[in-house]
Amino acid sequence: MLRVRCLRGGSRGAEAAHLIGAMLGRAVTGWVQRTFQSTSSAAAAHSQRAVEEEHVTEPVQQECPVCAYNEWDPLEEVIVGRAENAHVPPFTVEVKANTYEKYWPFYQKYGGQSFPADHLKKAVAEIEEMCNILRHEGVTVARPEPIDWSMEYKTPDFSSSGMYAAMPRDILMVVGNEIIEAPMAWRARFFEYRAYRPLIKDYFRRGAKWTTAPKPTMSDDLYDQDYPIRTVEDRHKLAAEGKFVTTEYEPCFDAADFIRAGRDLFVQRSQVTNYMGIEWMRRHLAPEYKIHIISFKDPNPMHIDATFNIIGPGLVLSNPDRPCRQIDMFKKAGWTIVKPPTPLIPDNHPLWMSSKWLSMNVLMLDEKRVMVDANESTIHKMFESLGIKTIKVSIRHANSLGGGFHCWTTDVRRRGTLQSYFH
Repeated sequence: MLRVRCLRGGSRGAEAAHLIGAMLGRAVTGWVQRTFQSTSSAAAAHSQRAVEEEHVTEPVQQECPVCAYNEWDPLEEVIVGRAENAHVPPFTVEVKANTYEKYWPFYQKYGGQSFPADHLKKAVAEIEEMCNILRHEGVTVARPEPIDWSMEYKTPDFSSSGMYAAMPRDILMVVGNEIIEAPMAWRARFFEYRAYRPLIKDYFRRGAKWTTAPKPTMSDDLYDQDYPIRTVEDRHKLAAEGKFVTTEYEPCFDAADFIRAGRDLFVQRSQVTNYMGIEWMRRHLAPEYKIHIISFKDPNPMHIDATFNIIGPGLVLSNPDRPCRQIDMFKKAGWTIVKPPTPLIPDNHPLWMSSKWLSMNVLMLDEKRVMVDANESTIHKMFESLGIKTIKVSIRHANSLGGGFHCWTTDVRRRGTLQSYFH
């Protein structure tokens, strides 16, 4: 509805009366049309200018929530795994190849069931304390979602139940501002990524790159169904011959078989990481990063960080029981090779999924601080001799699930820049 106000007195009043009385229909209609067109044109012009201004305005740059180039820059944020609801994986060929004969009865009895309840309860408490200490040291701690791992699932190629979300290092790797989901190689870990998706989606929304490596079918073709293992001697012989339970049928890898040193990443071919998986990573990260394949005298290669753990620029812990066959190239590059002392963990302590050498599976908070097992007094002295302060935490029961501090974490953000340390 158009309201016209008549002004009293003077020429304005007369003109208004004339317009209203003599030319109401046609003049007012024309005025409304012109006014509408003028208003619309002005609004359109204003809108166009706003669009143009918005188009040319640079977006506000925010710090990426994900960024890490190595294993030792100052740690700002970390994902710590969960022991809650952890289940023993079914005793399949790939699990058998990665475990020692003394524990096979355990897997045969508990496969597909929860880990022993009392042991699991203690592991949960240890990891909670570890998180509290990390926060006290100024590190932001993120956790995966608790999931019911007892649920059975079936794909066109296999059926299984789940395992856990205890070891984020196995499934997630940060390279620069990119977080990479590993495809994994155990059927019991096929859906493990689901526990981490809420975290990863949040990092992605805040600016991180997010890549998921090709998911393997994990059909029978990925595994040597007749992989002949029984003794440690068998394992040494097979590993020396380059024979593993995983075939080259399709790419597979666990992120924990890679370790970072700026522009150079080192990886081993293992029971869970094949050459196709390594090649996928090489092509994906090239040309900015270079992948180096190294190997060890290891009867059961699976995850590199309890064998070869880089703790500083040109500084590496090298397992004396599993010597690196390419160690000379690190010496030629001027690196310092440190052999950690023999672990002190008792023989009767259950290590269902790992070896005693979790003592060297440490987490660097920066170049001068390391999170290390409170019970390993000899390695405390070793770090002190290197001028590195030890942050002592006991996770003996958590060790039984297959990892030390490095395994139980994935560093999301470290304060540093991309550099070359290997020449």
